[in-house]
Amino acid sequence: MLLASSLASPAIGTVFWTTLIFLLLLLLLWKYAWGPIMKAVKAREDMIHNALESAEKAREEMKVLQADNEIILRKAREERDKILRDARTAYERMMADAKEKSQSESDALVRRAREIIEREKVTAITEVKREVAKLAIEVASRVVGETLRSDAEQQKLIERYIREIEANRN
Repeated sequence: MLLASSLASPAIGTVFWTTLIFLLLLLLLWKYAWGPIMKAVKAREDMIHNALESAEKAREEMKVLQADNEIILRKAREERDKILRDARTAYERMMADAKEKSQSESDALVRRAREIIEREKVTAITEVKREVAKLAIEVASRVVGETLRSDAEQQKLIERYIREIEANRN
C-alpha cells in the first residue's frame, strides 16, 4: 500500500523538482535542439519544394520538347513525302524520256531498214531488167540471125533498151 499511496499522492518536493527539471529540459531543448530540428525540417521542406518546382519545370520543358519533336517529325514527314514525290516524278519523266527515245530509235531503224530495202529492191529490179534485156537480145539475135560481135556492144544495147523501157514506164 505504501507504493500505491505514494504514487497517488506524490510529495510536494518531488513535484517541484520534477517540474523544475522538466522546465530546464524544455529550455535546453528549446535553445539547443528545437532550433536545429526546425532548421532541418525547414531545409527538408525547402528541398522538397525545390524538387517539386524542378519536376514541374521539367514537365513543362518536356511538353515544349514534345511539341518541338512533333513539329520536327511533321517537317521530316513532309520532307520525306516531297522527296518521294520528286523521285516518283523523276522516275516517270525518265521512263517517258526512255520510251520516247526508244520509240524514236525504233522509228529510225525502221526508216533505215525501209530505205535499205527500197535500194535493194531498185538494185534487184535493175539487175532483173538487165538480165531480161540480155536474154531478150540473145533471143532476138538468134531469131534474127544477127549476133553482136562483142560483149561491150551487147551491154550498150542492153542499157539503151533499159532506158527506153524506163522512159516508157514514166
